Amino acid sequence: MTTLPNRPNTALLVVDVQKGAVDGSHNRDSMIANINTLVGKARAEDVPVIWVQHSDDQLKRDSEAWQYVPELVRSPSEPLVHKVYGDSFEATELEELLSERGVGRLVVTGAQTDACIRDTLHGAFVRGYDVTLVGDAHTTEDLTEYGAPTPELVVAHTNLYWDWQSAPGRRGKTVDTAKVTFTTDVAG
Repeated sequence: MTTLPNRPNTALLVVDVQKGAVDGSHNRDSMIANINTLVGKARAEDVPVIWVQHSDDQLKRDSEAWQYVPELVRSPSEPLVHKVYGDSFEATELEELLSERGVGRLVVTGAQTDACIRDTLHGAFVRGYDVTLVGDAHTTEDLTEYGAPTPELVVAHTNLYWDWQSAPGRRGKTVDTAKVTFTTDVAG
């Protein structure tokens, strides 16, 4: 259904599952286990897996906090996109990598739900992609001291509103890991 012509393929995005981004986050271990399941499934089905890694003042490049969690291992053949903005497309080569692979549908996982995940979902959607959020494979930290809802509510709200996203020729969707498919018109 994507609005991107001649781009029938799906890719899995693993966004910012870095030590400093997910340590202490809501459902950290189960979220990482779900991402590992999806990475294994994508690899088995020859679906591109693209890793995204954020840098900023809290995640200084090459620091320990900046490193991906040890439970997730990127294959050397899988692209790694470095970014400095929330939207994984902004000032990166992500669009070129997806275009080269004929990708018009994305399955999105990672951290932080209320920042880089939301920015990437919307960034992909406005660029013409169908975008599936994996509801049990993203997380956020507890920012209640700043007036934010609890992490559980942030995740639940994002899952709810993303499942209803639509625009001419494209659609958002939320599914859990067990229901992700990489071969349907709208992944999941």
